[in-house]
Parts: sequence; C-alpha cells; structure tokens
Amino acid sequence: MGIRSYRPMTPGTRQASVSDFSEITKSTPEKSLTKYKHRKKGRNNRGVITSRRRGGGHKRLYRQIDFRRDKRDIPAKVAAIEYDPNRNARIALLYYQDGEKRYILAPAGLEVGTTVLAGSEAPFEDGNALPLAKIPLGTEVHNVELTPGRGGQIVRAAGGSAQVVAKEGNYVTLRLPSKEVRMVRRECYATIGKVGNADVRNLSLGKAGRSRRLGRRPQVRGSAMNPVDHPHGGGEGRAPIGRSGPVTPWGKPALGAKTRKRKKLSNALIIRRRNAGN
Repeated sequence: MGIRSYRPMTPGTRQASVSDFSEITKSTPEKSLTKYKHRKKGRNNRGVITSRRRGGGHKRLYRQIDFRRDKRDIPAKVAAIEYDPNRNARIALLYYQDGEKRYILAPAGLEVGTTVLAGSEAPFEDGNALPLAKIPLGTEVHNVELTPGRGGQIVRAAGGSAQVVAKEGNYVTLRLPSKEVRMVRRECYATIGKVGNADVRNLSLGKAGRSRRLGRRPQVRGSAMNPVDHPHGGGEGRAPIGRSGPVTPWGKPALGAKTRKRKKLSNALIIRRRNAGN
C-alpha cells in the first residue's frame, strides 16, 4: 500500500492524504457474501443516544468475513483483494476447491493466486490458520481466537500482529499489539502473518467532511460549554477546568482512569497489562 497526497488546491486538500489502493484487484464485492447491516448510530434499542458523536456516514454493505476459519484441510485460492468499508484492513476473496467462496482478512504480502489452508497440519505460510499449539515460537499471528471455535476476536486491525512468546501446559503466551502479554488456550486458532494495509495509520483526513462520511460527528470541548452542560464549562475567557484532573460530562475521571472489572475471570490469564487505558 502507498499513500497519495493532493496538491493544495483547497484548504481541505492541503493536509489530506489517501491510500493509492494499489493492492485492490476487484472493485465490487461478492454479492453472495454481502448483507444489509443496521447502523445503530450511537443509539440503544429505545432510540436514546448512548454513544455520542456517532451518526450519518455513507451507506455500507456488510461483507461477511470468515473469522472462524472452520473449513479445515480444504485448499483455497486467493481470487481477489478487496476494499472493505467496515474495517481499515483489506479483505481477500477465497475460492475453495469444493466451490465455496469466503472472505478473510488479507495478511500483508498476500497475492492473488496464492493458495491458503486452515488446519492443524497446514504449512507455516502467511494466510494459513493453525492451532496456537502448532505455531512456532516467535511467529507473528493475527485473527486470534480467545475461545476455541468462536472465531478470531483480537488482533484484527490493519497492521496488527501478535507474537507467540511461550508455550506451557494447556496455554500459549502471546504478546499483543498493545504490549499486553496474556495466555490463550492452545486449541485456539490463529492466522499466520501480519494484517495488511499498515500505512492506514499514516493517513490524514484533511477536513471534517471525511470524518462525517465515516459516521463521526463533531466533538465539542467541555471547556467551551456552559457550566450546566459540562463540569469543565463556564468561566471568563480561557478558564482552567477547576479540578484536579479532567472528567467526563457526568463527573467521572477521564484520561487514564481504569475501567476494567476487578473480578473479571480473564484477569488470571493476563501476565502483563498494557500500559495505557484500562
């Protein structure tokens, strides 16, 4: 993937950059693998906004991705690399020998015509899915299962990969992209390689309109509000927030407050926590 920038013909194009989409080989999705997806736009089942700054955006068709990789020991040929509006990674269209078609996340370097395989005896090549117990130490993997058979739940974003660092008993230890180190059951499947489209983090939207097309609405600073609307609001001129630290509109600590449940069962599987967040 490369990045293409614009000449500064307008204020919006001065800072904007886009992908050159050089790896895309097919512009229309496989119709049998798409479906309509209701977009919640930040609202719950009663229509009440529970997640602010969501809504609008361009209409999308949902591509059904095979996160489970449960079609075992049947070779598949990569027919196309496609764009997916629902994620920042690219997706690969597979044609299986028995005639079935499926989408998977496209690993970096996967090319049209390559054969991929899922199974406990699959070779150690990018795009192949194996149980963690069968993957050598030091290997980069993605689309990792947390519960056997449920399908990949972590390490699915563009450019992401986890590293197999240890094996002991019924568990395999992984170093995740967040630098968290945790154990996963040895029966869980993972796909070898790094997710492609890593340069997506270097893109610059350039203008608010591109955020709106992605379904992101404007964000207003709390310090720019009135006291009735936000704890940071009010004051004459550029007033400080008047607290020991920043808070949410409902008075709870923001920026670094831990929100993970202390008695969560999976806490016992985490060897080293990630540095920031919860």
